[in-house]
Amino acid sequence: MNTKRWIALGVAALLLVGSTLISALLNISRTNFAETMNQVMKTTELGSNLGRKTVQEGSNTSQIALLRVEGAIQDTGETSLLGATKGYNHQQFLKQLDDIKNDINVKGIVLAVNSPGGGVLESKQVYEKIKLIQQSRKIPVYVSMGATAASGGYYISAPADKIFVDEETLTGSIGVIMQSMNFSKLADKYGVKFETIKTGPYKDIMSGSREMTDGDRKILQSMIDDSYKRFLKVVSDGRNMPMDQVKKVADGRVINGSQAVKAGLADDFGYTEDVITALKKDHNLKGSKVFEYDSVESLSSLFSTKMTSFFGGGTVETQAISKLMSHYGTTPRLMYMYGEE
Repeated sequence: MNTKRWIALGVAALLLVGSTLISALLNISRTNFAETMNQVMKTTELGSNLGRKTVQEGSNTSQIALLRVEGAIQDTGETSLLGATKGYNHQQFLKQLDDIKNDINVKGIVLAVNSPGGGVLESKQVYEKIKLIQQSRKIPVYVSMGATAASGGYYISAPADKIFVDEETLTGSIGVIMQSMNFSKLADKYGVKFETIKTGPYKDIMSGSREMTDGDRKILQSMIDDSYKRFLKVVSDGRNMPMDQVKKVADGRVINGSQAVKAGLADDFGYTEDVITALKKDHNLKGSKVFEYDSVESLSSLFSTKMTSFFGGGTVETQAISKLMSHYGTTPRLMYMYGEE
């Protein structure tokens, strides 16, 4: 490549970065950045280290927290370009729960769940913090299920005082799953040989380089069964249902909202605004302020979105290969998950 072409590429790169930054700044100016930040400062309550924004005006000494769980409940630690967090932020959500536990002005919680579930550990951590809030603060927790609140999404909802669904909500999927990819026969076909040195027969359990043995399966099944028993107890305790009744719908099946109400896994129908209204009415919280935690996008997040849309598309084949490779070499883990991880 000659000098002129290198210069042309350099100029094109500078123009791309410049246009992206200008676009991001224009987006910020359109939303009146100064006014937005001023509003954030006004709605951040004293005693909280996390930003809050008001959803419904009301008393500062009687507040309802609207918490949202959107996406897979996993502590992936993933960040996009320039450090912008992507999707559900597990550690941030745990901090929000701690913040509520320590704030005596919060008199109730509405948990809006739209999640296919996630990791066994992460789901358990959220569940335990919700239970701790209920025990230490004695405040009501209502759940508003969105399009999907399955498996781990149901696990974290189970301790709620009331669960609301839409008739078309996809929920249930009570069970545990653990998956890996076995590509040993594919490797044999192309003459690829895996050399493994290990200290015992199970050190490479669930490795994609060999077939699973009966011994492997027995060990892993015992782990799955343990987690499943805990899931059953969470549902039985939370819904005040006999274990036999829980087991009738705890075979991994998904059900819709109407079926969930009939099965005793949910209480009523309604959207998030209906759930807020019900909580206020049921617990004499009519004049309470409703807030949710602030998620104002930073400049880096706006820049990240722009760059991702520019570079992250690719052909269908590229996306498929990328998805396949993202699974290669990952550690299999226990999941309360409906659908693909």
